[in-house]
Amino acid sequence: MQAMFKRWWAYQQERFPIIKNGLLIAIFSVSAVCYSVLLRERVVDPLLVQRSRPLWELEGFSLWQTIGSALIAFLVVFLFFLQLRIADEFKDYEDDFRYRPYRPVPRGLITLKELGRLAIAAAAIQLGLTIAIDPRLVLLLLLVWGYMGLMTTEFFAPSWLKANPPIYLVSHMVIMPLITLYATACDWINGSWFAPAGVTWLMVVSFFGGMVIEIGRKMRAPKDEEKGVETYTALWGRQKAVMVWLGMLWLLTLSTLVAAMHIRFTIPVILLLLPLLTVAVLVAWRFMMRPTTQSATWIEWVSGVWSLGVYLSLGLLPLILRH
Repeated sequence: MQAMFKRWWAYQQERFPIIKNGLLIAIFSVSAVCYSVLLRERVVDPLLVQRSRPLWELEGFSLWQTIGSALIAFLVVFLFFLQLRIADEFKDYEDDFRYRPYRPVPRGLITLKELGRLAIAAAAIQLGLTIAIDPRLVLLLLLVWGYMGLMTTEFFAPSWLKANPPIYLVSHMVIMPLITLYATACDWINGSWFAPAGVTWLMVVSFFGGMVIEIGRKMRAPKDEEKGVETYTALWGRQKAVMVWLGMLWLLTLSTLVAAMHIRFTIPVILLLLPLLTVAVLVAWRFMMRPTTQSATWIEWVSGVWSLGVYLSLGLLPLILRH
């Protein structure tokens, strides 16, 4: 038992750090639920004139129900991302053996069979939690699982996708809006079959936020590039990769502002994003001028901080500061 625990602990440290990923996923999922609550609040009180009323006195709002929805959203979404990591282990199996033998699966630390069992166990937990909220939510769960399955098979066109990196990136990033839709539904499905107006913009935010993180984590200094490892600096060149990353940040900024307009929290979001944009430009410039391991790491860190800032400013913070 102790040996098994050590194996799985080593695996999570290398491939799916629980604390690091858990923090970002918690903020993402909780804020998605909070964003839905704020959108529904506008339906109840569209002019927001009753600011003296506590949030929990608004029609259709239940504090404990919201806490429960947020907790379930976090657990299910956390398991979604774990399943995505496991799916990557399966689809990258051959390449990992050829080019990355130091990874846990190729070196025999964990087997694909064990990972498959873990993914199935995670699915059983997700199904139970989803039914606990509302059986109708199973439809969205199946939607996410179905798209995840297509991603695992590379949409039955692995060679073509591999030859077209931008299409590969976009096709795989569609999973983010679907997960966002599920997370918000943990709140709004209790009162409706349909998502409140504005949820679409949070889905757009999650798409561009995912793009920022995905591109940012695959930027490498020239000395850190590995044969067989497809980073965006290797595929596109350093200058183009940086420009695409900054472009995704701008699109993330614009979509975040539109999403903030739907909950009337635009000014605070602007005040948050302006310094973040400044830092991002400075970090990008540094990486362009001095492409070192450290400057590449800063790109990845800024990508994560951006996501934390965006989701906090669209969900948890405006809900807390509502009154």
